[in-house]
Amino acid sequence: VQVVESGGGLVREGGSLKLSCAAVGSTFEDYAVGWFRQAPGKGRETVSCISSIEENTHYPDSVKGRFTISTDRAKNTVYLQMNNLKPEDTAVYFCAARISFSTLCYARDDDYDYWGQGTQVTVSA
Repeated sequence: VQVVESGGGLVREGGSLKLSCAAVGSTFEDYAVGWFRQAPGKGRETVSCISSIEENTHYPDSVKGRFTISTDRAKNTVYLQMNNLKPEDTAVYFCAARISFSTLCYARDDDYDYWGQGTQVTVSA
């Protein structure tokens, strides 16, 4: 599967953005999907993930209560709704997918096989 992110941009602190991750040439059925981010000079950080079965989700404390992952499998798209954005959320955001037939939500980047090109999110103070 090919994954393509969109929806990044520049927003002020406290604002919102909704990122999209589209499956191109396939569907996300039987795939677990994760969102990750990487800020300049920092390592890649898990933002969220969703399982293929039961749509179990995971969020680290840094985004819990502010970010929400969701799927529209009819549209072959996974979304990341980001609210109350902070300057420290500034990063390139990546979507990733892996084949999965389980309720597991994979939170490690090395669990994923298919990656998008990333979309820039910049939050100004």
